[in-house]
Amino acid sequence: MSRPIKDQTVLVTGAGRGLGAAIAAAFAREGAAVVVNYRSSRDAAEGLAARLGDRVIALQADVRDPEAVAQMLRAAEDRLGPVTTVVNNALADFRFNGDARKTLAQISPAEMTAQHETAVLGALTVLQAAAPGMEAAGFGRIVSIGTNLFQNPVVPYHDYTAAKAALLALTRTAAAELGPKRITVNMVSGGLLRTTDASAATPESVFDYIAGATPLRSVTTPEELADAVLFFASPWARAVTGQNLIVDGGLVPG
Repeated sequence: MSRPIKDQTVLVTGAGRGLGAAIAAAFAREGAAVVVNYRSSRDAAEGLAARLGDRVIALQADVRDPEAVAQMLRAAEDRLGPVTTVVNNALADFRFNGDARKTLAQISPAEMTAQHETAVLGALTVLQAAAPGMEAAGFGRIVSIGTNLFQNPVVPYHDYTAAKAALLALTRTAAAELGPKRITVNMVSGGLLRTTDASAATPESVFDYIAGATPLRSVTTPEELADAVLFFASPWARAVTGQNLIVDGGLVPG
């Protein structure tokens, strides 16, 4: 079963700014109803929703909190209809600056756990809350945001990369369980994006190096990656599940 994007209600977690905001804007552009989820970026999320139109709303919830997530989904259904599509984009506070990263000797278990709690357990919480409604409708699309760093750890961000690798494993096991219920589960993995709040600390020389190393001779933008997310929600991907699509201008082979 498939639905046009314009007939979907899409929840994008961590969508108040950066890549999440670009993904929300891409779905709104294609006519979907969109929930802009945020944890603390209220002004940015509400401003984005206002710019994107009447079928876009901003709702607060920490994805690590099951009750907050359940309340968000109820509010979304009341205002836009049942959520059919989820994009797991929420990210614990992180800065992509290789010079300032924690090495293996410095990083703590708490820092490793913080990334895992948001990227993996947060995605699980949202999935558990949204999947029953998708099953009842006989249609669901779940897309998680990964990274090309677990194929190519050119900068070893241990906490971030390990969490995203675990999220890929969850993507594939969830796809196996939810497939018979007509719910697909996929991942889109970017590299360094030009530019988000998380990548703003990256030196310009690093952007230039990456651009020169890609076949497209450019660093992927949030808007370009967002369009790849749309593919997995679209009717054209109705037979695709458990996959990880790398969107980084060809830097890392799939």
